[in-house]
Amino acid sequence: MRTVVPQEAESREERIMILAPLRRDGPAVAKVISGAGMIPHLCETVDELCKAIGEGAGALLIAEEALSRPKQVSALANFLKSQPPWSDLSVLLVTANGRAPAKSAETRIGGYENVILLERPLRSGPLVSTLGASLRARRRQYQFREHLLARMHQEEELRRLKDSLEQRVQERTRDLEEEMRRREEAEKALRQSQKVEAIGQLTGGLAHDFNNLLQVIKAGLDMLDRTTDPDRHERLMDGMRQAAERGQALVGQLLAFARRMTLTPEVLDLRALLDGMNILVSGAVRENIAINFDLEDDLWPVFADRTQLELALLNLAVNARDAMPSGGTLSIRARNAREEASEGGNLTGDFVRIEVEDTGSGISPEHIERVFDPFFTTKPVGKGTGLGLSQVFGFATQSGGTVSVRSEPGQGTTIALLLPKALPEGSSARNAAAIQSVRPVANGDRYVLLVEDNDQVADLATQMLECLGLKVQRASTAKDALKKLENGTNFDLVFSDVVMPGGMSGIDLAHELKKRTPQMPVLLTTGYANPSAGHAPPEGSIIIKKPYGLQELETAIRGLQAE
Repeated sequence: MRTVVPQEAESREERIMILAPLRRDGPAVAKVISGAGMIPHLCETVDELCKAIGEGAGALLIAEEALSRPKQVSALANFLKSQPPWSDLSVLLVTANGRAPAKSAETRIGGYENVILLERPLRSGPLVSTLGASLRARRRQYQFREHLLARMHQEEELRRLKDSLEQRVQERTRDLEEEMRRREEAEKALRQSQKVEAIGQLTGGLAHDFNNLLQVIKAGLDMLDRTTDPDRHERLMDGMRQAAERGQALVGQLLAFARRMTLTPEVLDLRALLDGMNILVSGAVRENIAINFDLEDDLWPVFADRTQLELALLNLAVNARDAMPSGGTLSIRARNAREEASEGGNLTGDFVRIEVEDTGSGISPEHIERVFDPFFTTKPVGKGTGLGLSQVFGFATQSGGTVSVRSEPGQGTTIALLLPKALPEGSSARNAAAIQSVRPVANGDRYVLLVEDNDQVADLATQMLECLGLKVQRASTAKDALKKLENGTNFDLVFSDVVMPGGMSGIDLAHELKKRTPQMPVLLTTGYANPSAGHAPPEGSIIIKKPYGLQELETAIRGLQAE
């Protein structure tokens, strides 16, 4: 048994016990844990691990290959199940080979329930976050232990007084029973809280499914305004009903695991909101930073969630503060803006642009493309979570706007938040304008290859493309699309989803088409916030976000035609 941190700095009850048979795995993980301010403790065998747990432990991190023999699993399971009532030690089990587990978490260690599965490759951000949640839960268990010990002393006192104070003993016993009931309820709530905290980070992937459903509904509503055929009308309605029912089922699954904040947008007087935040922003920055507010006189109202907008602006102010350790100037500007499919590539209409600018260190080119990624941060360990700009991005896009960044090293950074102008209650002006402005992009003599695995999305996308005067053929996968191209069919445009089954993504398809037919226009679409992280699409292609409407699709196709 060997301890990575100095013995004098060790706190036995908060140690992270690591059991990894491969010699390089344990020290590497221990280094990450130590860098996050936690105490790693390496063990070489299950027996050694059990002995160390008996001396005090905050959480366990075990590589699945360390439990390859049933005897090892049984020994660990029996030890964990023999914990005292107050203890529910978290086990983070790293699954082998990075494959999805064939067995549920609790069956991995002889039926022990408090097991969280982590898949390889491990990422330091989620690993440290999950371990932190486990340690916080462990500290609450220690509090319960102290409370239980106190109650045990009280029980002993009652026993000593029983002979002479029978009535008092009975009263105290009733009090004790009530306290025990409350403690059991609290322990149940604690276990549920652990589950929520660990799994809540993994629910982001549901956004992709929701955006597919929203695409069916949004595109279907666009097409309903353009059809008089009863059969087609009913088919569109059926598709939207099925999407709504699927969305309801997904919400039920999500709420079963974690609490999710729902935006509550309202019409906001932006000038009044920003004026009210002056004191809050001043308190978030240092005295060596000057703050300038520059607001247009007749700012339009916006339709957004007040709390999330204030949080987004505060996140931007804190980031600006951290970028100016020696002081500087923080400028917050707000202007009315009319967008013509320029900001973010797809937004049109009336918006309010809020810019937060600092005179700090700036952002390097290799980092600027990742600033909105969850858990990405350039700050030292313990100084930032990497979620501030991710919250800003999520809030802006969910509110019908967008966010962009301009920065150069040493020249400061400007974050621009674009929020839609609030329309009068009941107004359909934006939709009406969209319907009137959509014009065919072809006269029925141009062919599009649509690559989409979701039948409902594909059906509505086909109708939208046909409404734009295009002829459509569909492929369900990228490989199927390549076969259609190899068969000699001439296409003027390829319109593909990014995330698809079959091992080849839409971005992979775009790169392959770039090699085979460099002049082929490629339009990509996705429901993910950052679909090209680590693998950018080829130059000249365009990505539109789901859910998209007919006008966004027309604008993107015209952009490709112009190129």
